[in-house]
Amino acid sequence: MARTVPAVNRALDILELFLAEGALAASDITARLGLPRTTVHELVNTLVDRGYLVAEPSAPIRYQLGMKLFELGGHFADRLDLARQARHAASEVAAACDEGVHVAVLDGAEVVYIAKVDSTHPVRMVSAVGRRLPAHCTAVGKMLLSALTPEALESRYPHDRPLRPMTANSITTHAGLRAQLAEIRRTGVAYDNCESNEAVACVAVGVLDHSGRMVAAMSVSVPTLRWTDRRREQWTDLVRAGAATLSLRLGHHDGAQA
Repeated sequence: MARTVPAVNRALDILELFLAEGALAASDITARLGLPRTTVHELVNTLVDRGYLVAEPSAPIRYQLGMKLFELGGHFADRLDLARQARHAASEVAAACDEGVHVAVLDGAEVVYIAKVDSTHPVRMVSAVGRRLPAHCTAVGKMLLSALTPEALESRYPHDRPLRPMTANSITTHAGLRAQLAEIRRTGVAYDNCESNEAVACVAVGVLDHSGRMVAAMSVSVPTLRWTDRRREQWTDLVRAGAATLSLRLGHHDGAQA
């Protein structure tokens, strides 16, 4: 494994605290990260000086994320058309079925939701853009894992590392995971049978870019009280069409080479 710089890791740890909090005092950061008070003050002052944090005029002084991060995020968003196009495609599928529709990408052994449209039903799956879940417990995650090379899959799921379940239905063995991924590659569709939420089932299909590489997955998520075999077929057809539409908007055409 490549060497990392401890000071940079600590600075990033500080910034990541603000993913869940709007503002934090230095004492909050010290307590949450368990770092020396002097170290925290030096890192915070550096982040303020570089524009990654800004100080609020309060007592004690509290900090919030600065414009530099907004600039970096905006630059990234400008280059990444996927999230914007994903919202449009998800909205179209949701309008056709009135169930929750999500688009997610793979980050290590987790999926990150980059777009979602909620159902209007009183009983529905509750989620959020930016949420992370273990890939092996979700339909979108298994779909994305199915596109990995054996080496890339092994790096994310070493044989000596157990698979942590989210429900009683979650995959817990490496052999079980690989068997499901082989079936997903064969059929082009992945299912979540209450594996991440005991009351929700999902169906997912991969999204391809201009080169034919799978860059995301789209799913329809349905409470089990509305999940039937007949409707599953309808939702599978809808999410296939939605994923194909999104792939087309990303420049994919049949016959594109990976």
